[in-house]
Amino acid sequence: MGLFGCHNPGILANTSSTTTLNSGELNANLPKVVATTSILCDLTKQIAEETIHLTCLIPPDTNPYLYQPKPEDREAIQQAKLILFSGYNLEPRLLKLMKASKSGASKIAVAQRAVPQPLEFRGQGKTLPDPYVWHNAKNGIRMVDVISNNLSKAIPENASLYRSNAQKVKNELTQLDAWIQSRIASLPTQQRELVTNQDVMGYYAKAYGLFYAPILEGVSDRGKANATQVQAVTRYIKQSKVPMLFIETTNSSHSIKNIAKKTKAKVSERKLFANNLGAPGSEGDTYQKMMVANTRTIVEGLGGTYLIFEPILSK
Repeated sequence: MGLFGCHNPGILANTSSTTTLNSGELNANLPKVVATTSILCDLTKQIAEETIHLTCLIPPDTNPYLYQPKPEDREAIQQAKLILFSGYNLEPRLLKLMKASKSGASKIAVAQRAVPQPLEFRGQGKTLPDPYVWHNAKNGIRMVDVISNNLSKAIPENASLYRSNAQKVKNELTQLDAWIQSRIASLPTQQRELVTNQDVMGYYAKAYGLFYAPILEGVSDRGKANATQVQAVTRYIKQSKVPMLFIETTNSSHSIKNIAKKTKAKVSERKLFANNLGAPGSEGDTYQKMMVANTRTIVEGLGGTYLIFEPILSK
C-alpha cells in the first residue's frame, strides 16, 4: 500500500469517558445503539437523528487501535440493541469485550461489510487488511448503507426516516467525492506524493490518485528510529524532491521537523485527521468536515488550488 514502513498505530489512547449523545429522561426508553468510533457515531447520528439513545465509545482524536475500554463501555454494550463497530481489527480491545459480552445485540462490522475486499499492508510479520476504509468517500457511502440498513432492521418503525436521511447523506458524499477528485486534479503532476507519519491514508491515496509513501512512520516521535532509518528517509525525501511532509493530529512533529531541516521539504502546519474525527468544534468534527479538512491540508500543502466545498443539499 505504501512505499515502505510498517503499520504501527503508535499513538496513546485518549482517556476521555464514554459519550452518550441522547441523554436524559426523555430518551431513556429509546432503542439503545452503541457505535465504537466517532466516525460511526457521526454517520449514525446523521441517519437516526433523535430516534435512538446513541452511545459513542471511543472519543474523537483517539486512536481506536489503542483505546482501552472502560467499565461504562461494558455496561453500554450489555444494554445495547444494536452495536456498530468498524471491523478489520481497528478496535481490538473493544472487539474482545464484545465477544465476551452475553448481550443479545446485533453486532455489525460496518467497514468490513461495506468494503469486503480491503487494501492490505504488511504488519506483525503477515499480510493484514487495512481498516481505514473511510478515507475514500465512496466507501463512506457504502458505510452509510450498512448503518441505515441495520438501523432499519433493528428499529423497523423508523425505516422510512433512516432511508430518507441516508439518501441525503449519500447525495452529499457523492458530491464530496467529486469535489475531492477535482481538488487533487489541481495539483502539479510532479507534486502528487503523500508522505505521512502513519500508514492510514492508503484508501485516500488510491481513490484520488496520489503516490503514497508513509515513510515517516518509523521515525516519528513515538517510533524507535535508528540512524540508518533516519538517513534512508532523509535520502528518499531529497531524491524524490518531496515538498511537504504530513503528520496526523495526535502525533508530535518534533523529530520529523528535524528531518525536514536536512532536506528542502517543509512540515505541514495543518495536520491530518487520520485515525478518527477531530474534537467537537474542530474543523474535522463530522465525517464530511474531516474529509474536507484533510483534502484542504493535502491540496494546499502540495501546491494545488483549494476551493470551499459547497454541496447542494437535498430536501
